[in-house]
Amino acid sequence: MDDAVREQLRRLPRGPGVYLFRDAQDEILYVGKAKSLRARVRSYFNRGADLRVGIDRMVQRVRRIEVVVTQSEAEALHLEQNLVKRHRPPFNVRLRDDKSFPYIAVTVSDPYPRVMFTRERHRRGTIYFGPYANAKKVRETLDVLNRVFQFRPCEGPKPGRHSGIPCLDFHIERCTAPCVGAISQEDYGAIIDGVIEFLSGETRPIRRALERRMREAAAEERYEEAARYRNRLRAIESLAERQAADKRAVGTVDVIGLAADGDRAAVQLFPLRDGKMVDRFAFHLENVDGRDRATILESFCVEHYGSAPAVPPQVVVPSDLVDTDALADYLSDLRGARVEVRAPQRGEKLRLAELAAENARLALEHDASAAEQKRRRRVEALEQLRESLNLESLPARIECFDVSNIQGREIVASMSVLVDAQERRAHYRTFAVRGLEGQDDFASMAQVVSRRFARLRDSASPARYDESFAQIPNLVVIDGGKGQLAAALEAIHSTFDVPRTAVVALAKREEAVFVPGRSAPIRLDRHDPGLQLLQRARDEAHRFALGYHRRRRDTRAFESIFDGLEGIGPARRRAILRHFGSAEAFLDASREELEGVPGLPARTARAVYAQLHKAGKG
Repeated sequence: MDDAVREQLRRLPRGPGVYLFRDAQDEILYVGKAKSLRARVRSYFNRGADLRVGIDRMVQRVRRIEVVVTQSEAEALHLEQNLVKRHRPPFNVRLRDDKSFPYIAVTVSDPYPRVMFTRERHRRGTIYFGPYANAKKVRETLDVLNRVFQFRPCEGPKPGRHSGIPCLDFHIERCTAPCVGAISQEDYGAIIDGVIEFLSGETRPIRRALERRMREAAAEERYEEAARYRNRLRAIESLAERQAADKRAVGTVDVIGLAADGDRAAVQLFPLRDGKMVDRFAFHLENVDGRDRATILESFCVEHYGSAPAVPPQVVVPSDLVDTDALADYLSDLRGARVEVRAPQRGEKLRLAELAAENARLALEHDASAAEQKRRRRVEALEQLRESLNLESLPARIECFDVSNIQGREIVASMSVLVDAQERRAHYRTFAVRGLEGQDDFASMAQVVSRRFARLRDSASPARYDESFAQIPNLVVIDGGKGQLAAALEAIHSTFDVPRTAVVALAKREEAVFVPGRSAPIRLDRHDPGLQLLQRARDEAHRFALGYHRRRRDTRAFESIFDGLEGIGPARRRAILRHFGSAEAFLDASREELEGVPGLPARTARAVYAQLHKAGKG
């Protein structure tokens, strides 16, 4: 144990709170909460403690302990949830099915706002309604609202197409065509106000307006128009009734079943509304090794109900979990009213809890079976590849190199990595090819491979250490043919001693494998799992290289745009690039969107907007 950690353990407070484990780089490894910080944190470091492999691996990396004292365990749960969401520590329990709930967004900052489906909730100048539990119902709601209010369905901050001709939605009365000036900005704004009013629960104004227009059209013998208003009125009444029914039905009981084995856990959630089971939700959790069932359940509830549309007044948990006071307090705070967390011992709720637990166990077994099948397929692919290419050892680590350029400019390359036939994206690397004029694929490949293997020497230097480059691959795959393979072999063997690393090339057009010392390529069946593994490595390298090429191109475009902009230095350039992602999005941004860039003062954002539009670039 590190001396600094030992000293911190002596000074731990006894009350409730949150603890953070940090590594040598001060990165957060784990965030936890405790009723007694002193007892809980010390339990990780006690000799003879029953630590599972994952927990033991984490404890060995801890170099600093940070604690935050809270007034109660429920307050600690709130803080833990916020810190886990912000930092996503690698050793915390992860909800693998962590889907965000749907919202309806109204982009009120646009001149002609959109009303749209979204799962994000972070844009400035946007009003959000939700979250909702059912994505299908949200899309049905938007369809009804569009038929009634006729807001524009097109994407982007500006309405319409480049042709300047209204689309089909205008002709079938699904849009008022602001793109061609068929409606003024003020009248369109009144439509959006009606949408916001309806989604806020005020349905009477739109009902009265539709009834009035229907009667007026009928009185003037415009019967087809009156029928359209009648249909819209019926649609809006039906939607209002359904929303009211959903609100009445929200929250009776949620029954939760839990099964855990090793590093994985499964949760089944049965929502009961008005005494009837209305749905079933399945979740899978990872990183649970070494956690007790109460901790796993708590982690699930914090993650799930923290973003759920509603919290029911009662949550039924497995009967063996009895210490649920902190969880009940946490859920009560979320709901704004008392929530009872019950571990039933008899009756109908015990039967439902057992049913949920049985379903969770079956789901976990199915998940384990599926994972085992995938593992077997990966082993089969590796074995097949070793046999087909006559490799000395199993290609447990495969590195694939791809060069990307456009007419010899902005030459870049990438390295994708497969470990045990699975993508290891944290080990992917990119290279900017230096000192070459024109398009020379052979020299580019030789330089990139040479630079990669040169980094093996840096593995002993803490300052230059790179986890990916420190590994020696079993197999190197070159994207190309004989020429690229020869260049890579020359670069490796002339300078580096890596006798157990095999090198092959995969030609795109023929999907043929070239190996050293053989003039004719090896042609594998297109269904061969070994070939499919090589193709996956090649496609990943190609995708990663193209993404890097695109980012460099966008950066250059940004640099040329920024050359004439006052008040924008390197730090603000990076902030704008991170925020908008591309030069096109930056040029199309409104003044309000520019003001929303983190780290860019509002005054500077307005000045940039004025300069761009004065220059005619926006």
